[in-house]
Amino acid sequence: MSVSFDISRTRPGLSGGKYPADCPTRTVLTQITSRWGVLILLALESGPLRWGELHREIEGISEKMLASTLRTFAADGIVDRQAQATIPPRVDYSLTERGHEIAARLVPLMDWIADNADDIVGGR
Repeated sequence: MSVSFDISRTRPGLSGGKYPADCPTRTVLTQITSRWGVLILLALESGPLRWGELHREIEGISEKMLASTLRTFAADGIVDRQAQATIPPRVDYSLTERGHEIAARLVPLMDWIADNADDIVGGR
């Protein structure tokens, strides 16, 4: 006996049995799951951070990539940027409600990765 089902109903972003190149889900997926996007979201998941704190917490990220990713996340309503008119200027970044939703979904994935990374990388 064969079970038949419509896969387009079971996978978000799937249309007509394909993942279309022009689908908005692809753009969002690329931004959220980028190398730095995931780490920024996880860093902000525990609370607001200043730009310099984020830069120190995420080792290896360039200033350009941090600024670019934060700018994209702010424009997409994932990160809130609060600039304070002080000397020196102070800018705090925090997750919006949407950002918290995304981070909450990433935490189990990162837990799985942390549990399996040594075996996967060591098995190469």
